[in-house]
Amino acid sequence: MNGSLKSRNRRPQRAGVAAAEFAVCLPVIVLIVLATIEACTMVFLKQSLNIAAYEGARTALAQNVSSVDVVNAAEQVLTERNVNGGTVTISPSNLGAIAPGQYLTVSASAPATGNSVIPIRFYRGRTLTGSATMMKEFQTSSP
Repeated sequence: MNGSLKSRNRRPQRAGVAAAEFAVCLPVIVLIVLATIEACTMVFLKQSLNIAAYEGARTALAQNVSSVDVVNAAEQVLTERNVNGGTVTISPSNLGAIAPGQYLTVSASAPATGNSVIPIRFYRGRTLTGSATMMKEFQTSSP
């Protein structure tokens, strides 16, 4: 009978230890989950910026295209992916001056703060940028 009393007394003590461990570990687990969500959001943002820059650069290689067309193509991708505060730049800015064989770069950037999905800002104050560089190919004349 003494053995059953000892096992009954140990259960409440063990339950108290489990509750204390849970109370200590819960904030750490919540922080890890929130950090993972924020990191995934920033990866999505970075990928969106890269895709927008690529689409802008691809548009810039077409004939008779203005820089407004390039910016519109890139901003359309940013809009479709709900990127807030995105900006697009083209280098060199004069697309007509780019000779075949020369490179052009389109960059898209956006602040991390305006694109976060959780109230905690692990990337506060940072701006993410994506860019694409392409070479203008030689153009053949059509018959």
